[in-house]
Amino acid sequence: MTGKTVRRLAYECGFELAGVARAQPLPEAEWFFDWVRLGMAGEMQYLTDHRAALRADPRSLLPSARSVICVGKLYNTPHPYSTEFHEPGRAWISRYAWGRDYHKVMRRGLRRLAERLQQAVGEPFEWRAACDSAPLLERALARQAGLGWIGKNSCLIHERSGSWYFLGELLVSLDIEPDRPAPDRCGSCTRCIEACPTGAIVPTGQVGGPAYAVDSRRCISYLTIELRGPMPSSLKAELGFHLFGCDICQDVCPWNRRAPATGEPAFQPRHFAPPLDWLQALDAEDFRRSFAGTPVLRTGWEGFRRNLGAVLEAAGRPSPR
Repeated sequence: MTGKTVRRLAYECGFELAGVARAQPLPEAEWFFDWVRLGMAGEMQYLTDHRAALRADPRSLLPSARSVICVGKLYNTPHPYSTEFHEPGRAWISRYAWGRDYHKVMRRGLRRLAERLQQAVGEPFEWRAACDSAPLLERALARQAGLGWIGKNSCLIHERSGSWYFLGELLVSLDIEPDRPAPDRCGSCTRCIEACPTGAIVPTGQVGGPAYAVDSRRCISYLTIELRGPMPSSLKAELGFHLFGCDICQDVCPWNRRAPATGEPAFQPRHFAPPLDWLQALDAEDFRRSFAGTPVLRTGWEGFRRNLGAVLEAAGRPSPR
């Protein structure tokens, strides 16, 4: 089977990007292990425990895998970027979390792609779908599959359409013609580094590896989503109006200036830049009901209250009751 056939089937299943990488050990794994050893994963134990070693080779998930079909699904909408939005009295939720939980949408599309492949091949093969939660180096695989390069902000960037993509993988026991890795086109641009309020994009000092990496311990997305417990006071003041996640490094990226918008209903905003007055009035049950089915629930009620307290403090308002 050719990569061209795979891309056609992936597009028919609702993915805007698709490519094929070989199922083999990834050279980028050593960069990941260095990042972990430096402590940049923070408290994200799912990246540092026994599952970390599995990420070096996709065959850890499917021993019979010969190819990895990598796909990207656009989630950008026509609404303004956080760096263009200056309405006082509102909080910011990261663009990826505006609509329904993307895991379900991606997995449904990947299952459909597996079915279409089965019809095209005409004989049984083994497959396994993955999206975000499996121990895979998704961006490294996507780079190998030609979907884009990994930018200084650690996001996968497609030359024509930017970085607003959810990534997914279909590991298959089929031998499919692989694509070529995309060249790095960040060049000398440092806009994401300069724009990050907490200085989370740091030089690695690596030779032959990425020049920059994201230190999760300083990243607003990590602080408002992954971190459990109190935030470091030195960084809390830099959150601004960010209630859940952060998009700044993508908002300022030149490759996102002409990023297309999706028509996918699942990714349209349920609560775009919600008013602080409304957020402050929510109780635990209101929170769960208002954000049910969205990634925002990942913080839990206590994490949400912590984040809201920081946003209210930045806005000069009293903490939530």
